[in-house]
Amino acid sequence: RRAAAMVGVKQSRRSAPVPLRRWRPVPKRRRLPGPCVARSRLVANSKASGGGADGWSAFAASFVEAGLVKPPEAEQPAEEPLTVAEAKEGSAVLLLPQGQSLTFSGKCCLTCLYGSVRVFGFSIVPDQPPYNLFSPHTHCALSIEAVAYKESEKSKKELKAEARSILRAHLVPRDTRIKLMKSFVPQCSMVLLEHLETPVTRFILSHSDFSHVFRAKKQKVPRFTPEDAALASTGIRRQDPGTGLLLSESSLSAIGELVQACQEEDEGCPVILVCGPKSAGKSTFNRYLINLLLNRLPCIEFLECDLGQTEFTPPGCISLINVTEPFLGPPFTHLRTPCKMVYFGETSCEQETERYLDTLKYVFSAYERDVPLIINTMGWVKGAGLLLLIDIIRLLSPSHIVQISTDSSKDMPQLSPEYTHSSTGLHTKGKEPLKCRNLVSGTEDLEPCRVRGDFRPPHSGHKLLRIQPEFPGAGIAGDGRTHSSVLRDMAVLAYLGQLQPSGMELVLPLHSLVPYQVPFNAVSIKVIHTDVAPAHILYSVNASWVGLCQVPDEVQCKADGPVLLTHTPICDCLGFGIVRGVDMDKKLYHILTPVAPENLRLVNCLLIGNIPVPNCVFLNQPGIEGEIPYVTSEYNYGISGAGKLKMKKHLKRGEHIRP
Repeated sequence: RRAAAMVGVKQSRRSAPVPLRRWRPVPKRRRLPGPCVARSRLVANSKASGGGADGWSAFAASFVEAGLVKPPEAEQPAEEPLTVAEAKEGSAVLLLPQGQSLTFSGKCCLTCLYGSVRVFGFSIVPDQPPYNLFSPHTHCALSIEAVAYKESEKSKKELKAEARSILRAHLVPRDTRIKLMKSFVPQCSMVLLEHLETPVTRFILSHSDFSHVFRAKKQKVPRFTPEDAALASTGIRRQDPGTGLLLSESSLSAIGELVQACQEEDEGCPVILVCGPKSAGKSTFNRYLINLLLNRLPCIEFLECDLGQTEFTPPGCISLINVTEPFLGPPFTHLRTPCKMVYFGETSCEQETERYLDTLKYVFSAYERDVPLIINTMGWVKGAGLLLLIDIIRLLSPSHIVQISTDSSKDMPQLSPEYTHSSTGLHTKGKEPLKCRNLVSGTEDLEPCRVRGDFRPPHSGHKLLRIQPEFPGAGIAGDGRTHSSVLRDMAVLAYLGQLQPSGMELVLPLHSLVPYQVPFNAVSIKVIHTDVAPAHILYSVNASWVGLCQVPDEVQCKADGPVLLTHTPICDCLGFGIVRGVDMDKKLYHILTPVAPENLRLVNCLLIGNIPVPNCVFLNQPGIEGEIPYVTSEYNYGISGAGKLKMKKHLKRGEHIRP
């Protein structure tokens, strides 16, 4: 009976209509694999579904559910047709109906000819100057979006005549004008895109490590239309809109509330502190918010507290900047001179939190509270980093706190006024949650915490705005488009790119530029991040990235050697430079720097920190015969102590380990 039953099973399975596939020989008396059971289900599904197109569709879908067939790839939505035509060599005119946008990679110069467009939150209209747009693959792509505007009460024919005259004034060829006018509709916008090349980007692209930074990544389905060719002539390429800025509903809601608060100023100028873990989108949020505010306000103050990912300066700085121009690119494309800046010399403050708070207090004292202030903080929000953040909130007393929460920071508490008031910080103590107002003096019995300096009590009514980002990889450290160390190198290169002459197309190597000569007795020296023996101090200075600072005390001259500081000063930093060499015979430092000569006269201190000169600067020294200075290929890492020392911060000292 068992053999007859097996034969019956085999016959029933052979009679079932199954798809063709390769079979391996199955030994006798062996149970057939699981997919046969799935096929019996397929047969049952096909019989139950009946005939017709619907039945066969359900039958085909059952193959996918059983895992026998891969699901068909979803059809990509067709790209919106673009109206773009070449105007002249290296330029093109783009026409966008209201609501249409162009997401791109590359760099170009944009001039609004007609209508109104928006780029990263900033609105551009015809009476504004041209703006440089930078969209590298290291950051989210920029988008040019046509937005609604107030249009004069004219007929379509009159509007077309007006637009045609504008194109004619910008020397747009007749064939291009005819093509654009065929797509002209009311409420459309036209922009002129021109090829862009700046001394800074030219210098960055001259290094092989970064020569591809503005090149678009290859698409799965290569398509190259005449419109793409017109865009390519300006230096940009169309990208998927999904690579652009992605804002969640909570982000848009918070931004709307902050913009309204900055416009009304009912309780003084808002002080907005943005915090959250690494790779959560704090910098992107700040740029977009500032661009929106610049549509309505003449300027915004920006306090940079993130040492590792600075917005306007090379890394390792705490600075206060007055912002009057929009952010239309990543940080390395808009370095600016701050109102007040201190060179901290590290990309992290974990080992020197007290000096960090003292430095922050010194820079923050320059804020005059006459315009809104946006504060960017570090992504260190766990453990001691959270306690330090509480100290920062007490010191700066913001009116609004934007807390960006991700899946990796679920354990981070809500920074409500009650929590920041009662919790103990790293250098401050919490207070009781209840406040008692003294009816006699009319003041609250809230003494500032004075564990370390003059800390002010937290803002009693700061508004907490929580944001949940929705872009891929939010809050996952190291999962960003580009590693943070690479972005720091690009910021240093962008600063050195200011040394390039503006009128030359060729890139001059740094070793061909003439440095400044600084006598030993004209400046004092201090190595910030480590202790160096006085006999070795010049070795550490040579070929180093240095902060050009001004200390209030006069430099005590020494005829026989460099002037050394015994402590790290908290002082103004006027810029940066590279010590190209040290002349021991003439007692001179040779320094390359883009700082203006009138500011160099104020420099009396050189601070050497833990910010390295990018390796590509040493490797990119063309025209040198023989060995390249400061570069060797015969270094023996097998020698004890030859490698770079790495601090094991997760290991505890012996006195902290319990028996």
